[in-house]
Amino acid sequence: MKSINDLGDLKGKRVLIRCDFNVPLDGDTITDDGRIKAALPTLRQLVDAGAKVVVMAHLGRPKGEVNPKYSLAPVAKRLGELIDAKVTLAADVVGPSATEAVASLAEGEIVLLENVRYEKAEESKDEAERQALAAKYAEFGDVFVSDGFGVVHRKQASVYDVAKMLPAGAGLLVAKEVEVLKKLTETPERPYVVVLGGAKVADKLPVIDNLLKIADTVIIGGGMGYTFLKAQGYEVGTSLLDEEKIDSVKGYMDEAKSAGKQLLVPQDAVVSPEFPSGDGPHEKTVVAADVIPADQMGLDIGPETAEAYAEAIKGAKTVFWNGPMGVFEVKEFSEGTKAVAEALAQTDAFTVVGGGDSAAAVRQLGFADDDFGHISTGGGASLEYLEGKTLPGLDVLEGN
Repeated sequence: MKSINDLGDLKGKRVLIRCDFNVPLDGDTITDDGRIKAALPTLRQLVDAGAKVVVMAHLGRPKGEVNPKYSLAPVAKRLGELIDAKVTLAADVVGPSATEAVASLAEGEIVLLENVRYEKAEESKDEAERQALAAKYAEFGDVFVSDGFGVVHRKQASVYDVAKMLPAGAGLLVAKEVEVLKKLTETPERPYVVVLGGAKVADKLPVIDNLLKIADTVIIGGGMGYTFLKAQGYEVGTSLLDEEKIDSVKGYMDEAKSAGKQLLVPQDAVVSPEFPSGDGPHEKTVVAADVIPADQMGLDIGPETAEAYAEAIKGAKTVFWNGPMGVFEVKEFSEGTKAVAEALAQTDAFTVVGGGDSAAAVRQLGFADDDFGHISTGGGASLEYLEGKTLPGLDVLEGN
């Protein structure tokens, strides 16, 4: 895979770069700027090289329409605060404002184009539509750098199509993410423990399928844990449940047993009569995993489970974690996620936190990024890579 360092001397060149600035907002306030900070090493390298930097990024899902709610204005402001360079926000994506801003760029300056998802063709399934938009993007650059790892699993104009039109390479962030994921899938130091949480079993089953072949222990938590408990014949009350996946889950449990792999599921759960809303306090009870009351829902792993999971993590040499253990945003149901994060932070193992909600959880619970070996910027991209899927945004850099 070609990288930024294969693109030659970039002084005076217009470098079109795709970043992932899809940050969480509370009004106009960025609540977690981790993705902006993750892009800084590549952007600083370009600025220091004297490049004219044109950044493409998205925020939220405006669905091809201009919507001020999804403007990148807060991102431009925060990027300007973090990087010692001039940052200008274009008022459009490929219109007159963007054209003028790019034309007037000086060496070492940055233009951030407005949200690329304001353009309908950005996410179009029609290849010709995407290519027509990508050709407009390509007019803004002499070379293309792909540094938005959170979108490399998408075949989109600013990720895939434009990379075919310009000399292209991976930025430092994407190169680092790929290096880490290769280590997890090809050369993990053992014992190798995978911790999977979150809500949707359907999203994680292909990952479990692939990682059962590679990992020594797979730990299950979060909302998906209740489908595993139901597969064992237990009552799960009103907990999140994917009925259609029960047979698949039974198959993976059998597969793990016959392969001599550990597949750990919750032994106890923190339950409540209803999903928490408002500031609380919220009613909670700890029960054994096989006796969840019919009128209660599981919202976190219990203390016994948290201790068992922490022990498994402490004995590992490599740990990959994706997905919280419970409703971590609410204090009463955050302890399981906190216990897993603490175990990762305290172990000497190579630890990877797999983006998305997991990254948000560790920061919200007060952990620093350097408490872990690596925090991925792309939850979905990480999972698809670990499934063994080909990611279009990476594949195109190999053929360029």
